[in-house]
Amino acid sequence: MLYKNKNFSFYYEIYGNSPKAILILPGWGYTRETFQRIIQYLQKDYTIYIVDYPYFGNSPLPNKELTIYDYAETFSNFIKELGIINPIIIAHSFGGRITSLLIGKYNLKVDKIILIDVAGIKRRKKLKVFLKEKVYKIIKRLIKILPKKKQLRIQKQLLQKFASEDYMNLPIIMKKSFQNIIKVNLKKYYKKITSETLIIWGEKDIDTPLKDAKLLNKIIKNSGLIIFKNTTHYSYLYNEELTIKILNNFLNNKSN
Repeated sequence: MLYKNKNFSFYYEIYGNSPKAILILPGWGYTRETFQRIIQYLQKDYTIYIVDYPYFGNSPLPNKELTIYDYAETFSNFIKELGIINPIIIAHSFGGRITSLLIGKYNLKVDKIILIDVAGIKRRKKLKVFLKEKVYKIIKRLIKILPKKKQLRIQKQLLQKFASEDYMNLPIIMKKSFQNIIKVNLKKYYKKITSETLIIWGEKDIDTPLKDAKLLNKIIKNSGLIIFKNTTHYSYLYNEELTIKILNNFLNNKSN
């Protein structure tokens, strides 16, 4: 199904038929399919909503560059319009950015939260990364004196040298959106989470390092942390059966 809003349209799917709702906010890119095993297990007891973000999967390309606040506003409207009340949120990576704003900015009331290798904690860059970006910016400024065609050719070469393959493959609107998104530090919004929260993390995650998990565990008062040994950014995929068992225990714990 396609949800249309002023900011962008996106594709979503619904599984199950229960008054208890789970909203799954996956990572950046086409990662909806990585949750199929988890959905198959949980749909017996919950109605599950899961999405493709703009441009990815079955969702169309937006007609403007987006900010993380555009995503949060749109998903806030989506939750209201579909009548999703007091959901459980399962968020991976980029999905954590949206979750932090839904709760910290839009005051969404949720039952429980599962944060898996989530993003949005902005840290000081390592010297190597800082210098690499500095060199890139200096060269970009210097080439402005060159003819336009030559500028474009050198800019393309710079991107090939300095940018990741995933970034290179994005349309220009999504490149600008990506730049808008990653520069925002969402720590203050994560601090506002008060619902019972489970944090799951890969020990060797280099996209969102383990120190981010420990920080979130510290600033989210009602939270617990589980670390999967020898796993990276998709920790739940490396440990699907264990993840399902952990989710089952967490979701059925009535202590709160």
